[in-house]
Amino acid sequence: MRVLLVADTHVPKRAKDLPTRVWDEVAAADVVVHAGDWVAPGLLDEFEAHSARLVAVWGNNDGPELRRRLPEVARVELAGMRWGVVHETGAKTRREERMRAAYPDVDVLVFGHSHIPWDTEHEGLRLLNPGSPTDRRAQPHCTFMTCTVADGALHDLVLHRL
Repeated sequence: MRVLLVADTHVPKRAKDLPTRVWDEVAAADVVVHAGDWVAPGLLDEFEAHSARLVAVWGNNDGPELRRRLPEVARVELAGMRWGVVHETGAKTRREERMRAAYPDVDVLVFGHSHIPWDTEHEGLRLLNPGSPTDRRAQPHCTFMTCTVADGALHDLVLHRL
């Protein structure tokens, strides 16, 4: 199962559209995970139209319509792994411990908000932040992630630079 991880798209606030490379990955993925800060409901419409399967949440920059259509926290099982998706996880200090306590029922937690790519593991919880494909902030590149999931394991995680 091919999975695309994206967050903090901020369209059209930070960019008029997503880079073509991201749209190509949306089309190629079996599952697209979006960890919030869409900004415009129209972008959600496009993801729904072009994704085989979408797992998504709203972020702090998302207004009432997006909050009506999306949950604050999403949970899904993918190829034998329990996944959670949330926008914010708070400060990076002790993030792993706090998230393990907050989400004891997941194997992978995808989050956004900081625009900082993140990949750590703590007591069986893999924490992933794909960064942002449109707003790098203080990071050297805009980013997103892809991976494959099979037989209860995550494989081939790649941080893509734009």
